[in-house]
Amino acid sequence: MKIRNILKRSGDTATKSRTKDKDTDYSAFQIRIMWRFCTSALVSTAIVILLYLFLWKERMGEWIIRLIELWMDIDHEDAFYVYSDYFRGIKEVFFAAAIVLIFLLLLVFLFRWLTRYFREINQGIDCLLSDREEQIRLSQEMQPFEIKLNTVQNILIQREQAARAAEQRKNELVMYLAHDIRTPLTSIIGYLRLLEQIPDLPDEEKEKYVHISLEKTYRLEKMINEFFEITCYNTQQITIASKAIDLYYLLVQVIDEHLPLFTEHGNYITFHAAESLEVCGDPERLARVFNNLLKNAVAYSSKGTEITVNAEETPEHIVVTVSNHGKTIPDDKLETLFEKFYRLDESRTSNTGGTGVGLAIAKEIVLLHGGTISADSKNGLTTFTVKLPISPKTQLTEHS
Repeated sequence: MKIRNILKRSGDTATKSRTKDKDTDYSAFQIRIMWRFCTSALVSTAIVILLYLFLWKERMGEWIIRLIELWMDIDHEDAFYVYSDYFRGIKEVFFAAAIVLIFLLLLVFLFRWLTRYFREINQGIDCLLSDREEQIRLSQEMQPFEIKLNTVQNILIQREQAARAAEQRKNELVMYLAHDIRTPLTSIIGYLRLLEQIPDLPDEEKEKYVHISLEKTYRLEKMINEFFEITCYNTQQITIASKAIDLYYLLVQVIDEHLPLFTEHGNYITFHAAESLEVCGDPERLARVFNNLLKNAVAYSSKGTEITVNAEETPEHIVVTVSNHGKTIPDDKLETLFEKFYRLDESRTSNTGGTGVGLAIAKEIVLLHGGTISADSKNGLTTFTVKLPISPKTQLTEHS
């Protein structure tokens, strides 16, 4: 409870600190605006005072008389009378007009200076709307706005890339569906057409063609189910029902189910694990992971070679490895093994080649359990490694 309270107080302090930093983000911009306003006000006041002290109070009358002389082309005495009759009585009006004019000029200058920031923001928005991916640059005091605009730009770029990737995945799905469904479907149609065109075929031939057609139909059904399953994982419609699992017993069950497949391919299996191994997770989905890994091991192993399954507990994980001997997988292809619909070239024409979503499904299930899955291939030995978090029950037992 004390630790929880400390963490809560630390979280509250961090939240307040982030809020405070957020509030002071615009301090440089605010200071610059206030400084410009104050400077403009002080300059305006100073100009008015100087105008009054040095021009209006002392020499303004003389200047006006001089201007009258030049403008009306009269002597100094006549200009003085004109000034006394027409200008002296309304000199306050001229003084007020001069003050207004000064303030208007300073306001125009100030607003022209402020519109510079609006132009910068407008240019940043134009950059957002364009297809350019260059960073938006604003003046130093506008750095908070620059950060926000670049953040929005990065989000828009990521969303656009995600949309393109989703469109590409959809196109790949359609392409692979068309390719992988068409092959067994063509075979089924061919055998059924043969039965239709030659009704007097021997019973043995008919039984053979019906059996092959049925196998192709089952394979087609399996493909459709796997395509549907990986689509559910992609749309995050799958949830796991976690509980304590006897991992040793689960692996033994999965291995026993594949013994006929090992025998058919000429493989033999070696299994090493402690009988006390436990993990927290969904037993059906974890069984699907190891089922897919074993099928993959058989599909890509050399006939008559050993397939090894090891499981052990480390301080942080339960580690399960599945190894087989066959061709070395290049490093560049290791990165794509867990992508949907990916298969090595040799499996496309083999009977053991799957739909290309088995490892992708395994990866999604492992990720849902908070674990990781990886592959390594060197000197003809390919190893898939699954790391799952240690069961909370196991951790409690160890601490007690």
